[in-house]
Amino acid sequence: MYNTLMTIFLIVCVVLIACVMMQPAKTDNDAMSALTGGAGDLFSRRKSRGFEAVMQIVTTICGALFFILALALIYVSSH
Repeated sequence: MYNTLMTIFLIVCVVLIACVMMQPAKTDNDAMSALTGGAGDLFSRRKSRGFEAVMQIVTTICGALFFILALALIYVSSH
């Protein structure tokens, strides 16, 4: 059981790293943004569409799986 969970955990880790690396950058390299902390962009947030939305969903699912599998591994290793 432990080996199966560890294998799934490692696969989820690799997929999570890939998902995070594939997400598009959301930074503005503007000098004014650096000085004001990006406060001017407060109401200009757009809803992500297409690839961005899919990557956000996949990253959230992989993060939740990572957390659940980590807790399961702790439980299995302690019993």
